Amino acid sequence: MAGGKTVAAQRDAWICFEDEAGQTLRPPKARTWGRRGHTPQIPVSGKGSGRVSIAGLACYKPGQRPRLIYRTITHRGRKNERRSFGERDYISLLDAAHQQLRGPIVLVWDNLNTHISAAMRQMIAARDWLHVIRLPAYAPDLNPTEQVWSHLKRSIGNLAVRGVDHLLTIIRNRLKRIQYRPDLLDGFLTHTGLTLDDST
Repeated sequence: MAGGKTVAAQRDAWICFEDEAGQTLRPPKARTWGRRGHTPQIPVSGKGSGRVSIAGLACYKPGQRPRLIYRTITHRGRKNERRSFGERDYISLLDAAHQQLRGPIVLVWDNLNTHISAAMRQMIAARDWLHVIRLPAYAPDLNPTEQVWSHLKRSIGNLAVRGVDHLLTIIRNRLKRIQYRPDLLDGFLTHTGLTLDDST
């Protein structure tokens, strides 16, 4: 990661960590309060299907407020429906981030097949403002975006939703709350043990 900080400093660039997550209609389990001897239970309907996939960027630059930029895809269980982000979805997210951040980007992400495909490499090469660094295999603890997903899942724990559109609304609401909490985003970076200061 030291190389990433050097490249970012040379280019006056943002360091953006990318990761994906997904949530089905079945809520994640979470701790809660209840009367002693009475385990709280939330009924969840087994009817319907659906999933919300999220790709997010946790973006950092010394002297700037950290940003969270994300995109969602809603899967409704229809035939031949794509269940994950493709190369064009990722590049669209990166193009939007470039416009919003108004500067070059050093992208840090894992070795997902879509991230290293020939099509993706070609699209990255066509963008002189984009430099990519790959995380080592099995190193999610180095990616602050993983903490974003952990925080999100805790916030919707034990929450029963009425359908995939309701789930999407709640996810967007929770992510927007995180966007307005720069202290929280800084905390996610601190949790990784990484710093933006070149002196460390």
